[in-house]
Amino acid sequence: MSETKSATIDDLARVVEHGKAELIDGVIVAISPTGFLPSYVAGEIYASLRDYARRTRTGYAIGDNTGFIVDLPHRTSFSPDAALFTGQSTGMRFLEGAPMFAVEVRSEHDYGRGAERELAEKRADFFAAGTLVVWDVDILSDAIIRVYRADTPHRPTIYRRGDRAEAEPAVPGWSLAVDDLFPYQTTTD
Repeated sequence: MSETKSATIDDLARVVEHGKAELIDGVIVAISPTGFLPSYVAGEIYASLRDYARRTRTGYAIGDNTGFIVDLPHRTSFSPDAALFTGQSTGMRFLEGAPMFAVEVRSEHDYGRGAERELAEKRADFFAAGTLVVWDVDILSDAIIRVYRADTPHRPTIYRRGDRAEAEPAVPGWSLAVDDLFPYQTTTD
């Protein structure tokens, strides 16, 4: 009988060939790069969170590809597209603990039943780790931002173009115009 060695946080920190990854069930799961629009949207959310964090001195706005180490039975890390973290700085190491607010921006392969199930499982993991609010940003839908909260994880608040989306209670007093997520000139080529 052969023993299978589970990957560790140190193994995750050395992932170079795939870049962004998460540690789930002892396996390093690579996350593919995104295209223009999902990256642009994540950047706009990060920039707004950065302005909020600087103005209020409340936590740190965190951009894409940052590792958050958590202690769940089957998940050891997250790497959201944007986040607000209120824990301690860890210098060059991954952050310890879950963000208060996490953003997942859908890429072109984040659609269909399997993807919906994976996104729901990841939200449940975020909440189990202590995240208060998770945004599911779907730029191809009319319901562009679904705001899930730990206290009502199956009843999202939905925001569309023309609305201002918020992340209460994780980011008090902060909101972002949904229209600001879209570049002034969009092409699909």
